[in-house]
Amino acid sequence: MRPTGPAAARRPSHTPPLGQPDGHRRIGRRWWAAAVPLVTVGAALAVQLPGDAHEAASPAYRQADLRRDTDAIRALGVTGVQARVTTGPGPGLIATSGVAEAGTHRPVPRDGYFRMASTGKALVATVILQLVDEEKLALDDTVDRWLPGLVDGKGNDGRRITIRQLLQHTSGIHDDDLPGYTTPQEYHERRYDTYTPEQIVARAMRHHPDFPPGSGWSYSNTGYVLLDMVIEKVTARPWHQEVEDRVLEPLGMDHTYLPGSGASTLRSPHANGYQVFPSGERVDVTRVVLPSPGNYVSTTADVNRFFQGLLGGQLLPRKRLAEMQKAVPVNEEMRTFWPHGRYGLGLVNRPLSCGGSYWGHEGGDGGYITLNGVTGDGSRSVTVSMSTALNDSPGNALRQERAASDLVDHALCDSPGDGRDTAT
Repeated sequence: MRPTGPAAARRPSHTPPLGQPDGHRRIGRRWWAAAVPLVTVGAALAVQLPGDAHEAASPAYRQADLRRDTDAIRALGVTGVQARVTTGPGPGLIATSGVAEAGTHRPVPRDGYFRMASTGKALVATVILQLVDEEKLALDDTVDRWLPGLVDGKGNDGRRITIRQLLQHTSGIHDDDLPGYTTPQEYHERRYDTYTPEQIVARAMRHHPDFPPGSGWSYSNTGYVLLDMVIEKVTARPWHQEVEDRVLEPLGMDHTYLPGSGASTLRSPHANGYQVFPSGERVDVTRVVLPSPGNYVSTTADVNRFFQGLLGGQLLPRKRLAEMQKAVPVNEEMRTFWPHGRYGLGLVNRPLSCGGSYWGHEGGDGGYITLNGVTGDGSRSVTVSMSTALNDSPGNALRQERAASDLVDHALCDSPGDGRDTAT
């Protein structure tokens, strides 16, 4: 993200099934955030879950530490926070802070649904790597091989862009900003706008590439819209059906779903999502037209299950997983949010304060921001979901990212931390 273009002023994008009339909707820019006192929030809740065979509380990073880290995020002006640490057999660790709805005392649900946004890119990338392993396509296939003539104009050339470059954001394809989240008025006027995948690509083709294919790095949601279309061309099935059959069902991710079309909210239980605009105004953005591209709804338990399954070798042979983990440095803009970050094929690699690094893919869309991480062997995973997208200043956006990154770092290092930012 910037899965939402994770780091600076972008938003995550994926696409609904081809032929679906409502098409794609990119909701609100993520990350230029505002840390202002938004609401009087409730006390943090941290509990040890009953014996889940997939989860265990860490011996060093304890409930009090997770509570402290979720409280630190809430203190920035985030309405609600939920976080979960998953390790081996035994009970897990979960904490919530704040409220589910501004102006109420309703607590954030421990197992609440949220929009995972660009975290879904890792699901799509996994399907592509599975198709590569089945020799149904190759990473070095050109986009034009599968979608002839679609990427063309203004110097864009699908004959020169590969599947690998789409996965790694090295294609140079420029994202076109869709209207929606500049002001509260624009949000209310445009929140039900829809776009087909072809329209998303056509808008991007109005722009010259950011750089020649393979010569730079720039987050491109449009690249993943194209990957969804490639999956459909290769399999002759909706891309989301491939994700369900190849990823969600095998891992038992029963609480991850792609909402239908039309104005919709999330299944219960969930915390409401809020966007803070540059004016400082907070707006409830829970109800929007769905799906927006690849905008799956999930839970912290399912997101942890996915990353542990992926890094634990349940979804890809080791050879393909190693291919997925071949990472390149991100650009300067993204390094502000991901210091020393590197991007593989749908996976982000970031260093740990205790040494080594972790994998994950954050996302942000329409008030919901998610950070996550998993150790290299898949043994330890953490997901934090925030139900407010602060959006009034770059500095406050960065503080939100760093506070959530600190939580991820402390949980994966199995360390209570020392109260200082680890992302600086």
